[in-house]
Amino acid sequence: MALTGLRTESFFSDKNRAFWILQGGGWGAYFVLRGLGGLANKMGLTFILPTFVVTLTGFSLTLLMAAAFRRIIRMKPIWMWPLTLLILGTAALLFSVIEVRFHAWLYEPGWNPVGIEFFGAILLDLSVLGAWTALYYGINYYLLLSAQSERMLKVAAQANAAQLAMLRYQLNPHFLFNTLNSISTLVLLKQTERANAMLSRLSSFLRYSLVGDPTQMVSVAQEVEALRQYLDIERMRFEQRLRFTVTVDPRATQGQVPSLLLQPLVENAIKYAVTPMEEGADIALDARVVSDRLVITLTDTGPGLNDTAPKLNSSSGVGLANIRDRLAQAYGSDHRFELGPNQPTGLIVTIDIPYLPGLGAGAPLGDGRPAASAAAQKEITP
Repeated sequence: MALTGLRTESFFSDKNRAFWILQGGGWGAYFVLRGLGGLANKMGLTFILPTFVVTLTGFSLTLLMAAAFRRIIRMKPIWMWPLTLLILGTAALLFSVIEVRFHAWLYEPGWNPVGIEFFGAILLDLSVLGAWTALYYGINYYLLLSAQSERMLKVAAQANAAQLAMLRYQLNPHFLFNTLNSISTLVLLKQTERANAMLSRLSSFLRYSLVGDPTQMVSVAQEVEALRQYLDIERMRFEQRLRFTVTVDPRATQGQVPSLLLQPLVENAIKYAVTPMEEGADIALDARVVSDRLVITLTDTGPGLNDTAPKLNSSSGVGLANIRDRLAQAYGSDHRFELGPNQPTGLIVTIDIPYLPGLGAGAPLGDGRPAASAAAQKEITP
């Protein structure tokens, strides 16, 4: 049937092979069934010859029909269906003429059919060719629909990957501006060692954030290591005003999360908890496995969500909306992302996602220093 459409690993992956298997198998079955019917009706072995001729006629006619259908199947319905009926009717008429003429020659040598007599087998032949046509269109439309569905899935996957990449590559311009401004200030003050260290840490963090595949998951240990690199930079700006601790349950170290998921949360905490307070603030990260869920909480001791505190949704660039979008992309509705008040002051951010352990806790990122400890609480320092 010169099948159009889908390239798959299925029976129809080779369309020409599938056509000849179906064509040969179908007409072979027709030959066997009609021959057995003739034998059951005591028509003798001589009935095998006309059955073979009729089968060969049908086989040949459907090859011609397939060549025609292949050209009209993509036409508009207003043209396709009338042409299909015309081709089907013409083929059935020709089939009946050949069958009746051969039957007269073999069984009734003195009979010369004329006129309407040639169409004595039209009902049977029309039924056979009609069934073949329905099967042809059914298979081809199935393949066309499958091909379209596969293309849509590929487009959706590409769009999803592009969106994930876009979300992950959104680095807060304020962070880059402040870091580069701090490096410039250190250079002007001729504090070259600190400027060089800060530039090296920025380079290491940018390498991790930009080079890796944005659609891949990373372990919690790798995320903590990425946070350490980010905090190495921020601690050079805020010094003792920024106090950060991390507690990670041993099982949680291998839990998989979208890469750079936590950095925007810590960045928000620094912006809204550490920056506005002269004494700074404490920020704590906790990750643990509860049943089959990975629960990550980030708390700070800043102003929190009171009326005098700056609004979180006023942040530009990467922010909470980015986190929500990435969680929705990765887990659909199977996640929880909540903000609530910390006691006595501050904010608690909770992320609850499925626990999907990876193969390992991950390798060091960038400068070769070991990842943050998975078992003990500690303060991350530059």
